[in-house]
Amino acid sequence: MGKPITIWQLGNTGLRNPMRIWEGLKLFAESPFNGNLRGDNEERFQTLLNHAGLVNSTGAAEDTSSYARKWRLMFGRFGFIYPQVKKKDGNQEDLGPLDLITPFGETFLKADTYPAQQECFLRSLSLEQTKVSGNLGFFSPLRWILAMMLELEKRTGTSEISRIEFSLWGHTTDPSYDIDDVVDHIIDLRERRKKATAKRRFDAEEIKKRGQDYSKKSDNFTDYSDMNMRYLRISGIVQRKGRGLIIVPAKHFLAEKLAKTTLSRRPVMDVYKELCHGASLPMDDLGTAKALLLDTEAQLKKNHVYYDLSDRPVSTVPEINAARLYLEELWQKTDETIYAAKQPEQWQEISDYMTLLIKGGGKKIDDSDEDKGIEVPKDETPAYLEWVLWRAALAFGNLVNHPSDMRGFRLDSDFLPVSAAGGGRGDLYCEYDKFTILTEVTMSRGSRQESMEGEPVRRHVSDAVLKYGKNNIPVYGLFIAIKIDTNTAETFRHGIWYAKDDVKQRLDILPLTLAQFQKCFIALFQSNETAKHEKIKELIETCEAQRDLMEAPAWKKYIEQAVGKTILK
Repeated sequence: MGKPITIWQLGNTGLRNPMRIWEGLKLFAESPFNGNLRGDNEERFQTLLNHAGLVNSTGAAEDTSSYARKWRLMFGRFGFIYPQVKKKDGNQEDLGPLDLITPFGETFLKADTYPAQQECFLRSLSLEQTKVSGNLGFFSPLRWILAMMLELEKRTGTSEISRIEFSLWGHTTDPSYDIDDVVDHIIDLRERRKKATAKRRFDAEEIKKRGQDYSKKSDNFTDYSDMNMRYLRISGIVQRKGRGLIIVPAKHFLAEKLAKTTLSRRPVMDVYKELCHGASLPMDDLGTAKALLLDTEAQLKKNHVYYDLSDRPVSTVPEINAARLYLEELWQKTDETIYAAKQPEQWQEISDYMTLLIKGGGKKIDDSDEDKGIEVPKDETPAYLEWVLWRAALAFGNLVNHPSDMRGFRLDSDFLPVSAAGGGRGDLYCEYDKFTILTEVTMSRGSRQESMEGEPVRRHVSDAVLKYGKNNIPVYGLFIAIKIDTNTAETFRHGIWYAKDDVKQRLDILPLTLAQFQKCFIALFQSNETAKHEKIKELIETCEAQRDLMEAPAWKKYIEQAVGKTILK
């Protein structure tokens, strides 16, 4: 038996996706609970989170406020609200009013770009808040992992750490361990795994072996690693590599500076004060800020991305950092174009995601290697449904609008969905040379589906008709759900909407189940059809041409037959 293992957690099971924190904090800031999130207000705030689609609580007695407490904990952990001070650490009034949004929380709310939000997370994650085993003080898991990855890079030539390596030797260790010894274990694991023919069985045996020193369930090794790696990636200093991590090339210099210090014995109150006002970072120094800007420029040049900083001042630290964040945003948009271009070759994976969504979420694991698996978290199915239809449209190709202009939902740095699109606009706008398809999706079903979707879908399609109609571009609506309620089909069969000044519109909105769309999607790729988007338009037109001749139940059957004929073609 070795040293007893504890697994540190940067997030919690009620908030696995850190990119949702900004939306939750915005909701909190505008609520009456800012500075008053205890007792009955926990349940009330959870109701707000539910209505905003940020959580999907069951409504069971034990679940009425548990999410609110977990979100409050994460707001405090990142310094966005004043956390609770324990008596042994000092007085609450010396820090600030309990649960009130902090000056740093206000800064975070003003961060309106992804790179700016990442930098806020980086400031929080760089602080030493996690207890080190053996009463040695506190450490920053981010700094510890960076130190580990840099040591790996010295020894192997790459900072990459795989999912199983992180699961067994990343979040199970801290500065009480000898870093050389930890890296020895990782390299040994890597070499033995290379030789193993059955990777999943090998991983399971290694988890069982390491689990002998862990008092809780062994599933935590991998379950918590996915969450912890997601929180580490939100810093912007590491990115996804396979299902593991690698240091972002343009941030290597910053990683080296942060990794120099991993352990702290500072009083907790001092850490809290810095946390709530925004921790300092190496790029607050002029020399480091300049070096990071040069590194970012070098990456853009290396990848042939055009940029122009000639009209931006770059003399002071804030100016230099603002220029770097501008370049990071530009790089992110370029990266999205590259990602979009890869989607046609990934059509089978897109279809696999559709299968998981039809089942209500879950995982699809590769029998030979778990690192190649995919997952749809059950509480994030609405966001994943929009995301997978966005990927499907990108795979069809022939679009004239930028991938980022198509979607209303946000992505993280790995192009995974953060949350579903907000209200006020459609989910996906697919613009082609001769027509536009507005796709609306929902996980709702039953009679609630029509009441929730009937009005907004018609309104969004109507708005699109008015917008694109100026250029004589026809607009088609595609409504996709796991199951189509007959009342919803009836609403879209009529397709009537009165626009401004009582102008009557007859809208073309085709309701399809995700399974029907998936069948068409697969068939179009298996047949090597070049104008896939044209075939979807033909399907809509074929079904709309018959809608006045039949009632909703018959029209639904006709749509099913039309899908079958599209597949046969």
